[in-house]
Amino acid sequence: MYGISGPSEELRLFVFHHAGGSHLLYRTWPGLLPAHWDVRLLDAPGRGRLADEPPLDDARRLAGFFLRRLGADLTGPFAFFGHSMGALVAYELTRLLDEEGRELPVWLGLSARGAPRPQGDGTRRHELPDDELRVHLAAMGGTPVEVLHEPDLWAMFAPAIRNDLRLVESWRPRPGTAALPVPLAVYGGRTDVVVSPDRLAGWEEHAARFQGLHLFDGGHFYFQDDPAPLLRLITRHATAALRAAAAVRPS
Repeated sequence: MYGISGPSEELRLFVFHHAGGSHLLYRTWPGLLPAHWDVRLLDAPGRGRLADEPPLDDARRLAGFFLRRLGADLTGPFAFFGHSMGALVAYELTRLLDEEGRELPVWLGLSARGAPRPQGDGTRRHELPDDELRVHLAAMGGTPVEVLHEPDLWAMFAPAIRNDLRLVESWRPRPGTAALPVPLAVYGGRTDVVVSPDRLAGWEEHAARFQGLHLFDGGHFYFQDDPAPLLRLITRHATAALRAAAAVRPS
């Protein structure tokens, strides 16, 4: 906990994982974020605690899955944080809530995901041969070396990795989409080989209340060795948004 407390600042934070991953990379986060926050680490279908469910390779359908699954938990002060693919899912889920006239998150944190481009990202990593894909994943970081080097483990995890990369690379923003009305903070690594700081900065055009771009030393998984600096900023930015929402809420 980082010195922010008080019952008036309770928050339910949903964390969406990266492509090919699960909640496990974020398992220490609930103990490092404010103790009075309800931190929910989510799994996409086909991995982690939802390993028995069929995976989805469309971002909007995956957002719809979470909309149905989370249901009544998307009330009261709540917020979304997503890393890489998870950022795209958090963005699409916020869009779905807005389109349906439902309660919106008080805050949105997006990490290591470039701003929307009408033509998409222009990458086809999900179609790379195994050897090339493993080289790419090694450069990104975040994938255990055992998965990249052990044939049996690679055979087990490669379908989920390719599924998620297809989801990310096939996504296109809908034309004429307005800026998000919720406070938005963006995070990333200075040496990320997947998304440049310029692409991250582009999110400012898609947010009515932009809390800035915040860069860290490191690559695509800049927080993996030490998440504390990122979590301090998440705490600060989400709390500021929560207080701002409370200030305008009818008494």
